[in-house]
Amino acid sequence: MPIVRITYSHQYHRATAHNWGCNMRCRGCSYLLKEPPRPAVTPSLAEVKAALASIDGCQAVHFMGGEPTLNKQLPELLRFAKRELGLTTKLGHTNGWNLITEDLDGTNVTLKAWDDELHREYTGLPAQRIRDNFVAAFEAGLDMRASSVLIPGYIDLDQLEPIVAFIAGLSPEIPFHLMGFIPVPGAPWPRPTEDEMAAAVALCRRYLTTVGSSHLTPAQLLDHEARDDRFIVRQVL
Repeated sequence: MPIVRITYSHQYHRATAHNWGCNMRCRGCSYLLKEPPRPAVTPSLAEVKAALASIDGCQAVHFMGGEPTLNKQLPELLRFAKRELGLTTKLGHTNGWNLITEDLDGTNVTLKAWDDELHREYTGLPAQRIRDNFVAAFEAGLDMRASSVLIPGYIDLDQLEPIVAFIAGLSPEIPFHLMGFIPVPGAPWPRPTEDEMAAAVALCRRYLTTVGSSHLTPAQLLDHEARDDRFIVRQVL
């Protein structure tokens, strides 16, 4: 799956390489609201390297999706960014299915559900491999972050509690972000209420020391720049 564009945040001195495509088919994926079609022409490996090397003042590069680990060029791009450009390298988000560690400084893994049957129903793939990869990345010394989506009545507190307990079993210091479900076409579940979000955040904080949350509407999701200056970027490639 190819990288389709590179953006740069001058304020945060960070480039982001955006990958297209995912190996999961999450029934409530927010990309159902905003994912563009795959471009007919995508940059070559040489063009991606040249774009990253051209950014004056860049200190870090984040690889994002879709699912960035599907890109067969990723190991070489990590090596190039880390060893030749001296950049901090992170997966801005990943589902953890193909988590790699070499030349990678940190990763943010979204843990979808705890129960394997539910995980398969929601994503199309089993859960245990992702947890095993999370442990391996933590033991390799990566800067770990995690996130989950609260879907009332479906992926609810009964799924969330074992997820945060699992993370805390590695380290309660791992930062965790809870996202409220954003209704998407074809998904039957409601957006969480403020009270449901508050109860879920309180549950997470019983296990983890650093818990953030977001509770966006579809309109807010589609207008990142208005709410978060990390999304104020210029396109490099």
